[in-house]
Amino acid sequence: MKTLSITNQNGIATVTINNPPVNVLTINLINEINAFLLSLKDDRTTKVVVFKSLHETFFLSHLDLNVINGTQRGQAASIEFNYMIMNIKAMKQVTVALVDGVARGGGNEFVMACDLAYATENAAFAQPEVHVNIPTGGQGAVQFVRRMGKNKALQALLLGNDFTAQQAEKLNIITQFVPKAEIDAFLATTLGTICHLEVRDIVMYKEIIAASIKDENAGAELELRYFLERAKDIQGIFVGLVNKQFTGPSLF
Repeated sequence: MKTLSITNQNGIATVTINNPPVNVLTINLINEINAFLLSLKDDRTTKVVVFKSLHETFFLSHLDLNVINGTQRGQAASIEFNYMIMNIKAMKQVTVALVDGVARGGGNEFVMACDLAYATENAAFAQPEVHVNIPTGGQGAVQFVRRMGKNKALQALLLGNDFTAQQAEKLNIITQFVPKAEIDAFLATTLGTICHLEVRDIVMYKEIIAASIKDENAGAELELRYFLERAKDIQGIFVGLVNKQFTGPSLF
């Protein structure tokens, strides 16, 4: 891959994005991200995927302007961009955006597609598409209204202004603001815990949360179904431990 550098250690895959000059979401970058995401479809050893940037100022910039046009090629690339957003959201692993720079437009939509997003004081987030007379194209408006509510989402989309990491946390654009000096220790603790889980546990809670967002009753039903299924597993383990404890030489 030309725009991604990938390492995998202790169940955590770290994807470093490097697409000079400012990490614009070009079709080549989109295709490489999609290829990587699909390569993890049946992976049970990778529990967490962290996306970070090599650029000192930009996490991910906007969608390539060469993609935003009415040509057949441009429309195909826009569809691939949307596939990328959906592929991130569909992953079994926990996806994490580590933002230490600017994420605007498609870059911000990428961040919101991830399960968790942590940002430093160097980060900035925005959906500025209105200033070039186009709507958001990667669920930016949809995510803003679901996270902020109608009034704040409308204001943010019509102004297209930047939010700091602290503001983005309050608006639920990101999970948490973490000072850059503390980010390594924070990630070591947080991701170190998650990577010891089984992939099926991650998938379980992702499915319960997704169902609950759509319908509270559906979420409750799915949670109960998972609980009853897992209770059988726990009972089997308990019985096995009891039998093992009392199995040994007869005293009579």
